[in-house]
Amino acid sequence: MSELDAIAQRYARRDAGDRYSLLRPEVWQMWQERQRALLKLLARRPGVPVDWRATEVGCGAGGNLLDLLRLGLRPEHLTGIELLPERLLAARAALPEGVRLLVGDASSADVAPGSQDLVLQSTVFSSILDDALQQQVADAMWRWLKPGGAIVWYDFTVNNPRNPDVRGVPLARVRELFPHGHFTARRVTLAPPLARALPAAYALFNLVPWLRTHRLVLIEKR
Repeated sequence: MSELDAIAQRYARRDAGDRYSLLRPEVWQMWQERQRALLKLLARRPGVPVDWRATEVGCGAGGNLLDLLRLGLRPEHLTGIELLPERLLAARAALPEGVRLLVGDASSADVAPGSQDLVLQSTVFSSILDDALQQQVADAMWRWLKPGGAIVWYDFTVNNPRNPDVRGVPLARVRELFPHGHFTARRVTLAPPLARALPAAYALFNLVPWLRTHRLVLIEKR
């Protein structure tokens, strides 16, 4: 079985229910924290969003692409890549027709080299357990970037002992994947089990850096 087939099977075993609904207090606090940090990073970028071209690896149902539209990017400048056809159908239903959506392996996706201002991934690499495939996808993302472009990386850094289907991606590994990048990293997101157990205390516990389990990283191609 290939790693791509294994990833599809691992996703099929998951039953998230409403765990990631924005109506849950811990979820909207995680989302708002990440959005604030991301907007601060993007506000320093040259140019204006209406001119930016962006591709997301693992676009899921299209939530992050919708956020880019709210930021001012044009639908025809956006591309989403998704391995699972059923998730891509959900994205197609949610996004404007002008957004380009591709199904399959991101490492061989039809994205022109040097064409993108931003390339995004959100908790994708932690689901790729094969080092070689991680590197292939990273190489493709780097290849798509224009000089001066940037990768937006959001993923968790520590292993989840209760979930063998994923593994954390520490910052040292991110640097291995993108050895020529210039990094700006922020530790974000209160450990989800703690956030779910005590959502009213999210802001308090999140003051402790080692309780944050994810990193938001801007990787610039200069």
